Amino acid sequence: MDRIKSTEGDLIVRDGRFAIVATRFNDFIVESLIKGALHCLRQHGAVDGNVELFRVPGAFEMSIAIDKVAATRRFDGIIALGAVIRGATPHFGYVAGECVRGITTASQKHGVPIGNGVLTVDTIEQAIERAGTKAGNKGEEAARAVIEMVNFLRSID
Repeated sequence: MDRIKSTEGDLIVRDGRFAIVATRFNDFIVESLIKGALHCLRQHGAVDGNVELFRVPGAFEMSIAIDKVAATRRFDGIIALGAVIRGATPHFGYVAGECVRGITTASQKHGVPIGNGVLTVDTIEQAIERAGTKAGNKGEEAARAVIEMVNFLRSID
């Protein structure tokens, strides 16, 4: 293993520009995810002037917004934040599936790392746990993944 070159990204923001695309639906959860993402970006060296927040109605609308933001080429990384909570109808599966598909498609199409901080949970309690209590803050985790991937992609360019 000593002779094999290894590449990975680090967690130091170097002049990076970041977009956060966040839903307004389930805002009481999403606000905590936004705070977690911003905390992480700042902690690793991002400057507030290089971070822009875009708000969309819900997770279903997120795909087109992320695609449009990525297409601008103004951002090194994008953080997607939202909460889809299962209800009594099959609506959950459609919304969650299309949201994840849109995030993945935009990332591959534009070559921009996108951190998926969209919670897909069965209960409000699970969402609360993942937005900063027992299970950490998934907004912070998505931001951390984006920082690392931005640096990883830069290292191989």
